[in-house]
Amino acid sequence: MTEIDDQLQRVEIKVQQLLKKYAAAQKELQRLRKENEQFRQELQQKTKQANELHQKLDSAKMNGLSMDSESKKDLEKRINTYLKEIDKCLSLLNT
Repeated sequence: MTEIDDQLQRVEIKVQQLLKKYAAAQKELQRLRKENEQFRQELQQKTKQANELHQKLDSAKMNGLSMDSESKKDLEKRINTYLKEIDKCLSLLNT
């Protein structure tokens, strides 16, 4: 009888360990979902900013306003920075 009791006790211990691991996995899943949502919001914001910059650039081109080379470089730098951040967010969302 003690052999059966020992086996039952081992099974019970393993079930308790699995429950702890499951609870930890659920917590991690919730954390990752929250982080994912934050990345999605950040991506949405960066996409909006990039679109606004593209619209401003298009508007400036349509109005015939000429930008000096310094302004063009600055605008191009900002757009590239936003695009890199968007790419980073996308890669994080895909992992």
